Amino acid sequence: MSIKARLFARLREQAATDVEPVDLPAGATIRDVYAELRRRHPALESDLALIRPARNETFAEWSDAVRDGDEVAFIPPVSGGAAGAGAFFEITLAPLDPRRLEAAVAHPGAGAICTFSGVVRDNARGEAVTHLEYEAYSAMADRQMRAIADEISQRWPSARVAMAHRTGRLEIGEVSVVVAASCPHRAEAFEACRWGIDRLKESVPIWKKEFAKSGAVWIEGPDARPGPPPTS
Repeated sequence: MSIKARLFARLREQAATDVEPVDLPAGATIRDVYAELRRRHPALESDLALIRPARNETFAEWSDAVRDGDEVAFIPPVSGGAAGAGAFFEITLAPLDPRRLEAAVAHPGAGAICTFSGVVRDNARGEAVTHLEYEAYSAMADRQMRAIADEISQRWPSARVAMAHRTGRLEIGEVSVVVAASCPHRAEAFEACRWGIDRLKESVPIWKKEFAKSGAVWIEGPDARPGPPPTS
């Protein structure tokens, strides 16, 4: 059977490829797919705890079986690290306009709209940053954003949420991500917006590469890995 394997961010650079067909016998698992990729590309990350697999744009387990025609993606830690629930979701190369997302969640019953904008800063890890580059698994990112909107709807049934994230090169001062949430009251709007950005940073497959005088580095960390929803 033939599997389409996809690699992102640091893994893509380690293998020097982003998409590769893998032929395996029936009964193979996602772990087998990655093992074959590592056989071909020994520089690939060996620690599976630092990678989360996805099958057909949904997070999966290493032991899950694969079928002919599946698309299997290997996702390093991400950077961070119904009309009633979701109004607008976008992964784009174009500049972001927070007002556009606020308009998407506005309605007569919304007494409060809370908006978070993430902006590219000029320093990190004790050194000057010149610019950033963002990379996304766009189809899965859209699906994960909608899943977060569903989570918000369950906790705050009257909330509407919109999310957008830039990809490509971003200069200092540019907006990289926007989350807007509307609710009847301000406390709910603040909470829903914070939940939205925190979950986006945890579970949406988008990666950030920082460029500084000392070189470029993919930003990854335990607090940025995809994981279960917060409990608070």
